[in-house]
Amino acid sequence: MQHKWSRYLRLILAILASTTLVGLYFGEPVYGLLVGLVGYLWWTLIQARRLYQWLDNPDASEEAPQSIGMWGSIFDGLNKLHQSHLRTQDRLRARINRVQESTNAMRDGVIMTDARGTMEWWNGSAEHLLGFRRSTDRGQYIHNLIRNPAFKAYFDSRDYREPLELNSPAKPHLHLQIQISLFGDDDRLIVAKDVTRLYQLEQMRRDFVGNVSHEMRTPLTVISGYLETLVDHADELPPKWRRAINTMAAQSSRMEALITDLILLSRIETGEHTVDDTLADMDALLNQICHDAQALSGSKQHRITVNISDHRLLQGDESQLRSAFSNLVFNAVKYTPAEGEVTVSWTANRDGAHLSVKDSGIGIDPVHIPRLTERFYRADPSRHKDTGGTGLGLAIVKHVLINHDGNLEIRSKPGEGSEFICHFPRERLVERVPELRD
Repeated sequence: MQHKWSRYLRLILAILASTTLVGLYFGEPVYGLLVGLVGYLWWTLIQARRLYQWLDNPDASEEAPQSIGMWGSIFDGLNKLHQSHLRTQDRLRARINRVQESTNAMRDGVIMTDARGTMEWWNGSAEHLLGFRRSTDRGQYIHNLIRNPAFKAYFDSRDYREPLELNSPAKPHLHLQIQISLFGDDDRLIVAKDVTRLYQLEQMRRDFVGNVSHEMRTPLTVISGYLETLVDHADELPPKWRRAINTMAAQSSRMEALITDLILLSRIETGEHTVDDTLADMDALLNQICHDAQALSGSKQHRITVNISDHRLLQGDESQLRSAFSNLVFNAVKYTPAEGEVTVSWTANRDGAHLSVKDSGIGIDPVHIPRLTERFYRADPSRHKDTGGTGLGLAIVKHVLINHDGNLEIRSKPGEGSEFICHFPRERLVERVPELRD
């Protein structure tokens, strides 16, 4: 580069020297030099004009203008850059087209928006699932096309760990699962998946469980009633029938408990048992549950302790909370040997409110902990006859906590007891209103 510049400089000096010598021949060397400078300036302006015209519309001619000297090198260099840019542009366009073709082949809807929700691009499946139109919707706010408060709250929350489920605004019979990811300069990539079939299957399962449970309750009540009558008059029956009648009565009671839990779980799942905007008095609720647990303990004489360090109220459905807490405390009693300890603690800190139910029972192998909240899952199936449980208690606890924005933590080791902790967000704690006195 330095060599070319030196050569161009020598050429310019040679031209100016030549015009100066011509001027000297006529006795006017200054005019000769001035003519050389003006000529070179004019030629330079012509080359600059050609460069400007080419840069202003480079697509008019793929090749740069031809010239000599320094301007020829400039044109050649710019032409190489331009050709390289065109090749890179073609490669990028081919890649973009390939990505768009593959995305259009997806059955899931894919939408790209900026941070404010302005629609930039979407695939064909998004048009089918959400009713977007390329002719009119580009540049529109996605909130104007998906008019759902839950979607807007989800979009603005920036917490996309869990997907959102809603009905399609264009086809209400379609149930969609929306998942948003952040990319680029706070832009959004939205994926809409059609989960109508899964939703219908889940709804059928819930309806089946709910309907069967309700239908079984009536005949089972009749059977239990007759069995209770027979148990009350067991002395009048032949001795060989007494054991059978007692066993049938026990299993009937277990079936009634199972159906009651199934109906409760079905109501919680289907939304029939919604979370009321009420305030639960945790002091009274926990003391009542522990009093019932002491009665359940009976002759086993468990030591049940209640520790309440925070006396604020908890916003939520008290009946659901009672069911969840009762399951935890009663399980602690059932799985703790006689004269064992059960400690129920209610505390609060900057992370929220926490209910801890800790026992000195048999403990649980950590391998079972991830599955304990599944329906009918048992860490030790051989013990179900002794405890009389239904296998639905922790499933009810999990769904109640979901309804209250909480989660369940389980700590346990075999032979060292267990601790079940219910975590609630701080927003659900409400200060008590002082009682007015006359």
